[in-house]
Amino acid sequence: MADATRDIERIYSTPDVVAKLRRLADALESGTSFRIQIAGERFRVPARAEFSIEHERGDGEEEVEFQLKWKLDSEDDDADDEAVV
Repeated sequence: MADATRDIERIYSTPDVVAKLRRLADALESGTSFRIQIAGERFRVPARAEFSIEHERGDGEEEVEFQLKWKLDSEDDDADDEAVV
């Protein structure tokens, strides 16, 4: 359900993160979309997504956040045959 509000953070094993990042890097490099599954929900990240990296520091900890953001479009719901990671 793409229209439902969702805001989650999930901890993954190193091998799972490596697989997701490798697919992300391949998609960014080739300018293509990719399908991903996070916390049980599968969705497609379009090639037009904007990529940002954020760094936060405070209260004795630091955080680096890799973020992809895009506007929803009717084409985002199209099914494709890409593998899901």
